[in-house]
Amino acid sequence: MAPSLTVGVPRLAFAGEVLFESFRFRLEGGRWTCLLGPSGVGKTTLLRLIAGLQPGALVATEDGRGLEGRLALMAQQDLLLPWLTVLDNVLLGHRLRGERRERRLVEEACRLLAELGLEGQLHALPATLSGGMRQRVALARTLLEGRPVVLMDEPFSALDAITRHRLQDLAARYLDHHTVLLVTHSPLEALRLGHRVCVMAGRPVQLREIEVPISPIPRDPADPLLLRLEAELLRELARSDAEMERRSCASSGR
Repeated sequence: MAPSLTVGVPRLAFAGEVLFESFRFRLEGGRWTCLLGPSGVGKTTLLRLIAGLQPGALVATEDGRGLEGRLALMAQQDLLLPWLTVLDNVLLGHRLRGERRERRLVEEACRLLAELGLEGQLHALPATLSGGMRQRVALARTLLEGRPVVLMDEPFSALDAITRHRLQDLAARYLDHHTVLLVTHSPLEALRLGHRVCVMAGRPVQLREIEVPISPIPRDPADPLLLRLEAELLRELARSDAEMERRSCASSGR
């Protein structure tokens, strides 16, 4: 069972500016939460805080078992090791943990790479791949981990529209009943995939939850309700971006 999480950040400041203060956030177990907001507002920082890569947050699971060995993080950068093949990069986590390279695991990795359109690249090195292909390898590595809690930072950003749509469907299928936090700059992507959609804005950061349909994911992007909500969400993001720009101008004296 994928756990629910509570995240608290008492106070976190960068360069004298308070980013988080008395901040609380809840991730619902077994569901997708999508997070949007202007660049620089702190979305990636929040993922790093939850993953324990940056100090300053109090993270608790509601089942009391903690997150050790239960969390996978897909960063913005693909972080592929240049000397390993595509297949070896996908299996890297298991290799680092000293686990045996069982046939079942290799077959599962190959099947996943085939679903991602990379069946002909198993023995290719990262330098020979396009940016979108590298991102698909990183996604395969994340999904193969099978962790109940998954944090993803713009996992589909380097993909063309058709591939992006297809891989959203694939990720939704693989991560059904997982606790997922997805950072994205795409309102439609958030509305397709999110059981909850939140917008980060302000200093210190505040969260505003956005209305989403009560329906299974991934949702139909042609749904008129989804298109109306996308327009509303774009307006909300524009307001948040304008506020960030005003604060930046004020702090720099412009």
